[in-house]
Amino acid sequence: MHDIRFIRETPDAFDAALKRRNLPSMASEILKIDSDRRALQAKIQDMQSRRNIASKDIGVLKAKGGDADDLINEVNDMKAKLSALEAKESALAGKLEASLLELPNILDQSVPIGDDETQNQLIRKVGDLPKFAFTPKDHVALGEGLGQMNFALGAKLAGARFVVLSGQLARLERALAAFMLDTHTGEFGYVETLPPALVNTKTMTGTGQLPKFAEDLYETDDKWLIPTAEVPLTNIVADEIIENAALPIRMTAYTQCFRSEAGSAGRDTRGMIRQHQFSKVEMVSIVHPDQSAGELERMTNCAETILKKLDLPYRILKLCSGDTGFSAEQTYDLEVWLPGQQDGLGMYREISSCSNCGPFQARRMKARFRDADTGDIRFVHTLNGSGLAVGRTLIAILENGQQADGSVVLPKALQNYMGTDHLMVNV
Repeated sequence: MHDIRFIRETPDAFDAALKRRNLPSMASEILKIDSDRRALQAKIQDMQSRRNIASKDIGVLKAKGGDADDLINEVNDMKAKLSALEAKESALAGKLEASLLELPNILDQSVPIGDDETQNQLIRKVGDLPKFAFTPKDHVALGEGLGQMNFALGAKLAGARFVVLSGQLARLERALAAFMLDTHTGEFGYVETLPPALVNTKTMTGTGQLPKFAEDLYETDDKWLIPTAEVPLTNIVADEIIENAALPIRMTAYTQCFRSEAGSAGRDTRGMIRQHQFSKVEMVSIVHPDQSAGELERMTNCAETILKKLDLPYRILKLCSGDTGFSAEQTYDLEVWLPGQQDGLGMYREISSCSNCGPFQARRMKARFRDADTGDIRFVHTLNGSGLAVGRTLIAILENGQQADGSVVLPKALQNYMGTDHLMVNV
């Protein structure tokens, strides 16, 4: 959500910010709605003032035994006109809010200009790519070879883009979630939280999923299945005024996530890369505005630490303007190396996105804090990041740890969680 005062005071800067998102100028259209609404508000206030004066005069006349019929008729007439003006003002307010809710966050000036993911900026690569004496398989061949990854059964139970894991792979999913949560809580001070997987429309709107991305979500009755734990975690501070001393607030959660993937038809249809239901460990930070830039680096490091502990090679990208998400002002993507992709040629795939949303979500949620120095009420800054996507981490472990006989060597960090150092067929 954008600050209408910023648009009033710097319309050219606002339009320039939209241009960086490859969007048309909107300031004049928004300011016309705003101007019409403010003019109506002035009329309403003036008429309310006149009505109040007339109402007092009626009381005075009646107390003196005078005839107040003309004033009474005038007041009744003003009530009818006020009702019509207030309806128009309410409609304009709704139109203004709808316009602002549809517009993405303003990008940080450090975000590189680009059209799509091909123009993201490489920050660094970490880890050595594995070498195999054979052509590496992808996770589908490996999981089905182990007899513990069943896409046909997932399709039978739910349809396309679902899977059933069993045996050691089911345990690996659980072990990864526990390992990630233990790391984020024990080393980085995040508070483990278990939020609802169903939320209301207001909550979905607060973080920017609605109204823009309704087609990518699953709705049931008057509730929405969460596409990420970012949604309920961030909204914990909605409509709150937080004391400065309570910041930063850091939360982490392991949840199931649900996405219709309406905008990705035909993409990644094989395997577990892009499913309708998947699990993720999410990190959310609520911070003082002065801390959000540093918090983004910190959060990215938290996600990186998981990959390092699992000995998985990865790279970090700074997303360009054309690839940065709706609610983010800047984003780092962590991409893990998957050697079995592209028929064994391998490729990097996203496993985490860490974003600073600035005050964008806070303004939508009315999430504020009391400044310790000035006592002013200001909007907090919100950040979110995957720490990590559990399913894609499982994929990475299978593909990077695969052996010629179809077994998989597990990272040392998981061996105590799993009670073994490798995955075997039909265990």
